[in-house]
Amino acid sequence: MGYPNTSIDVLGPASDDVGWLNAGAEIVVHGHAGNGLANAMAQGKIFVAGNIGARGMTMTKSNPRFAPPEIWVLGSVGDYFGEFMAGGIATVCGIEPQTPDNVLGYRPLVGMVGGQVFFRGPHKGYSTADAKQSPITDEQWEWLCKNLNLFLERIGRKELFKSLSKRKEWQLLVARSPHERERGSKRSMESFHRVVWEKELGHGGLIGDITAIDRSPIPLITTGELRRFVPVWENRVYKAPCEAACPTGIPIQQRWAMIREGRIDEAVDLALEYTPFPATVCGYLCPNLCMQECTRNIFGMTPIDITLLGRASINAKLPQMPPKSGKKAAVIGGGPAGISVAWQLLKSGHEAVVYDVSPVLGGKIAALIPETRIPKEVLSAELKRIQKIIPHVHLDKKLAQDDMERLKTEYDMLVVATGAWKPRTIPVPGKERMIPAIKFLSLAKSGEIVPGNSVVIIGAGNVGCDVATEAHRLGAEKITLIDVQKPASFGKERKDAEAVGAIFRWPCITREITEQGVVLDSGELLPADTVVISIGDAPETGFLPDTVEVERGFVKVNGIFQTSDPAIFAIGDIVKPGLLTDAIGAGRKAAAAISDLLSGKPHEPDTREVIDKYRISPEYFDPRITGFDDMEYCGTQCSSCGNCRDCGICVAVCPQAAISREEKENGTFAYVVNEELCIGCGFCAGACPCGIWALAPNKELS
Repeated sequence: MGYPNTSIDVLGPASDDVGWLNAGAEIVVHGHAGNGLANAMAQGKIFVAGNIGARGMTMTKSNPRFAPPEIWVLGSVGDYFGEFMAGGIATVCGIEPQTPDNVLGYRPLVGMVGGQVFFRGPHKGYSTADAKQSPITDEQWEWLCKNLNLFLERIGRKELFKSLSKRKEWQLLVARSPHERERGSKRSMESFHRVVWEKELGHGGLIGDITAIDRSPIPLITTGELRRFVPVWENRVYKAPCEAACPTGIPIQQRWAMIREGRIDEAVDLALEYTPFPATVCGYLCPNLCMQECTRNIFGMTPIDITLLGRASINAKLPQMPPKSGKKAAVIGGGPAGISVAWQLLKSGHEAVVYDVSPVLGGKIAALIPETRIPKEVLSAELKRIQKIIPHVHLDKKLAQDDMERLKTEYDMLVVATGAWKPRTIPVPGKERMIPAIKFLSLAKSGEIVPGNSVVIIGAGNVGCDVATEAHRLGAEKITLIDVQKPASFGKERKDAEAVGAIFRWPCITREITEQGVVLDSGELLPADTVVISIGDAPETGFLPDTVEVERGFVKVNGIFQTSDPAIFAIGDIVKPGLLTDAIGAGRKAAAAISDLLSGKPHEPDTREVIDKYRISPEYFDPRITGFDDMEYCGTQCSSCGNCRDCGICVAVCPQAAISREEKENGTFAYVVNEELCIGCGFCAGACPCGIWALAPNKELS
């Protein structure tokens, strides 16, 4: 059970089962080895400086993605050598063999279906039904000589190379193909029908002269309408788990497919079809829900690292803008949700004008998120790119109810995306001593606050974690986050807070805030120079027209983000608190619905279900890989769930050659099934790495 990068030297003889289930180790035995050497070995090398016992190299296998397993024996091998051998290379040198007249032992290679055996010396036969002799090619001889040198060096017998490098003394045995086995040992059905069936039952036979019944044979394995099940090519019928998990709806598996095809620039540019913040959010700020839902997770494998592709999107090219439709929308709010909906509306040909109360564009991304989480130059570059697409932005613009009524008459549609900026607080004595997290982060970003040596943060969510890391950056040494329940923080924000030494405590109920710090319900004092309250924020809704219904402080919307006023949509934190990517995704979905309404088309949302992860075959990937070096390599490791990789495995594995690939006029392709050849075996569904093929009941039989 050895693993790669493992070396084992046995300075003498070894007992049974050396290299059993070897998966990559190099094993050197400086003497004889017992029975079962290399049993079920899959990778690695075994060098034996003597002879081996019975049943060596049995049930071996080989993964085409890795080098085949090898055994090298200086002497001879024992009985039943290579039994059910299914892959790998064995080399038997015949030097000082224990059986000089038979270096391969009794009944070698029974059941052999794969692999190669190089040997030198006399033998007393092998299973000719399973193996055959093959000439050694120049390439094979070059390989043998090169590795023979390595073998002799490992066992300390380099002086033997000259005597072992005589090509005419070596022979090669390989496995017979399935077709060769059939020709040699089985009667064909046609021959059986002619010689046996017709002779007994046909004319002149038992019943042939007394009935006209059709006696033509019905195949044991049926095709066409008689199949119980039929294969169905379900390419792109289902969403990949990563795409379904992404609130923005980015088809991540499609981007990795482009990279596999060498279309890296297209993969990078595709992000701007779905989000104006691919580098900022996908590369840095998103908790990467797509990676959390990656199919590889359920098989114990590392998910594909989307952050590499996200950060590369800083270089994405601007999409082409279509002609203007004449329709226009006002977007109230210049944060991630507002920018997203304006971006998508402009991409659909409608004019979008953004109004924001802040002096800068970007909302909380620009105003509050620390530069330790998002490099300033990345956000700056993306905001510059956004302003090229959204030229009409009015900043420092606070709107009231009458302004909203006026805008309703000037624009075809209004979208409210003003977020949530009113800090929630707790009604305890001394609450005026607390600084809201929003204010603290804003002052920290501009360098206008000194928190002191000790900081207590009431509320241990992700925003509280941002406060903790900023407080540490500004000199605080003792940072405590308290919560009434188990903290909701997770991901990078939580890890960063823990990395700077922040302490998390719960359950803690605050009784009052004093000059000394926070007094808990238990009477304990948590000393603090600065106390920050971080228990969430509420939206401001007083500027909205009376026609917009509000429920529990948030704007009420339907499934397409339309409010009770049909001319007004609402998205982002004013509707429901969420992640940045939730706000961006809501902007994209709302823009699609608005565009359809403005164009007079019925809105048809994407209703595809998520593919069952257990339809995916993980066998094509190595679970030992725990990191990815670059984008190209990440692309090769994506299972492309529900999206055909065009690998042709289904064609190769079909026993009846019933599947073929067809090119379409639009440049796409499809894999189709010949019903007259297909037997409904399901090999295609079982072998497909992407879960594209499904086996469905035959409707003709139902």
